[in-house]
Amino acid sequence: MFKKINNISNIIKYFKNKTRNIINTLKIKTYISGRIISKRIMKKNIFFNIQDIKSNIQILAIKNYLSKKYIKRINKSNIGDIIYINGILFKTKTNELTIKCLYFKILVKIYKHLPDKYNKLKKKEKKFRKRYLDLIINNETKNKFLLRIKVIYIIRKYLNNNDFLEVETPMLHNIPGGAIAKPFITYHNKLNTKMYLRIAPELYLKRLIISGFTKIFELNRNFRNEGISTTHNPEFTMIEIYKAYSNYKNMMNLTKNIIIYIINNIFKKNFLIINKKKIYLNKKFKIISIKKSIYKYSKYFKNIKDLNNIKIIKKIAKKLKINIKLKKSKIIEKIFKLTTEKKLIKPTFIIKHPIEISPLSLQNKKNNKIADRFELFIGGIEIANGFSELNDYKEQKKRFIKQKLINKNYKYDKEYIEALKYGLPPTAGVGIGIDRLLMILTNSTSIKEIILFPILKNLN
Repeated sequence: MFKKINNISNIIKYFKNKTRNIINTLKIKTYISGRIISKRIMKKNIFFNIQDIKSNIQILAIKNYLSKKYIKRINKSNIGDIIYINGILFKTKTNELTIKCLYFKILVKIYKHLPDKYNKLKKKEKKFRKRYLDLIINNETKNKFLLRIKVIYIIRKYLNNNDFLEVETPMLHNIPGGAIAKPFITYHNKLNTKMYLRIAPELYLKRLIISGFTKIFELNRNFRNEGISTTHNPEFTMIEIYKAYSNYKNMMNLTKNIIIYIINNIFKKNFLIINKKKIYLNKKFKIISIKKSIYKYSKYFKNIKDLNNIKIIKKIAKKLKINIKLKKSKIIEKIFKLTTEKKLIKPTFIIKHPIEISPLSLQNKKNNKIADRFELFIGGIEIANGFSELNDYKEQKKRFIKQKLINKNYKYDKEYIEALKYGLPPTAGVGIGIDRLLMILTNSTSIKEIILFPILKNLN
C-alpha cells in the first residue's frame, strides 16, 4: 500500500501502531530529511534521531551495509546538522520504529552548537529571543505552538459550520477606534497624514452588518501602545464575532459553545488543569454581576456591601492606590480588577457593567445605568468581552462626545455615526483574546510563552 513515504510525521502517523511483523514484512521505502537531535555509536552500528516540527524518528546505519563514502559522511555529521537519508522502515526488537539507512547526505552543517537539550534554555528571555532554538530543543514549547495552530483551526471550523463568514477589515486606520487604548502612530507619505495601527476592528465590522451581512468574524492582529505584562503584549491576536438579530445573551452562549467545542475536539475531555487544579468546563458557566462578584471575592467588602456609597468607594480606592478623582464607575472597574479578577478561576461571566465604561454597548431596558454586556473569565484571566451593540446613532454620538470631553485628543469616527443612520439591526458581538485563551489551554503563566515572537526590549 505504501511504497514510499517522505515525511517523518506521516511515517509516525501511519505506522506507529502497526505490529513489528507487518512493518518488517512490508519493507517500506522512505526518503526523508530532518535535523539530527541525537547520535550514538555502538560498535558497527550508528544510531541517530532526526526530527521535523511534529515528530522524530530513529535512524540505523550499519557500517557493513554502507559504502565508505556514506560512513565518512555519517562520521562527519554532528547534532544539529540537517541531513537527507533514504532507507527501509522496520521495527526493532524493542518495537521502536526505525529506518535502516541506505543513503546518507549532509544538506546543511551548523556552525554553532545547539544548547544542551537537558539544560535547555534556562533564561526565559533567551527562550523568547531565540525562539528558533527553543523550538528545536524543547518539545513542550513546540507542542504549545502546534496546539495554537489547532485551536485557531477549530475555532474557524466551528464558525464556518455555523454559517459565519470570515472577513478582513483595514489594519491602518485614519482614526483610532473600536476601543479606548493608546494607538501606534505611523505616517502615510503620499496622503501626507498620520495613520494608526488598529486598536480593534469593531467599527468596520459593524459597518458590514449595516451593509447586510448577518454572521461574520475576523481573526487577526490588534495593536495597543501600552504596557507589557504577563497578560499583555502590544501586538496580539483577537477574534471578533458579530451576529445580527441577536443579543448579548446569545453571544454568551456562542462564546461558551466555542470553548467547549475546542476542549471536546482537541483534548477529548471536559476539564482543564489550571494551577494544578481541575477546572470543569460543563455547559453551565457561572453568571454574576460585577458588583456581586466584588462583594463575594474582595476582602474589603466582606462586611460592607455598598458600592453605591461614594465615600466607602473612595476610602477603599485610597487603600488600593486608585485615583479617587476618577468617576465612580471607573473606580468600581479598577477595584474589580485589583481585588476580584484573579479569583475568577472557574468559567465565569461577569455582567451588569456600568454603562459609563461601556461606550459602545446597548443600555439595559430595565436599568439604564448598566450595559447589556459580559466579560468571560477563566483562570483569573479575562478571555472575552461582548455586548449587545448600541445602534442608536444619536446616543452613540453623545457617548463619543463625552469621551472627547474626558480626553481632548480623542477623535471619534464620524463616518461610523453616518453609517449608523442607515440602520444597524439588533446585533451582538464578542471579542475573544486568542493569546489569553491559549494561556489557559496550555496552563502558561505568561502571554510570551504562547506568542512565537513576543515584543522584547531591543538589545542593540
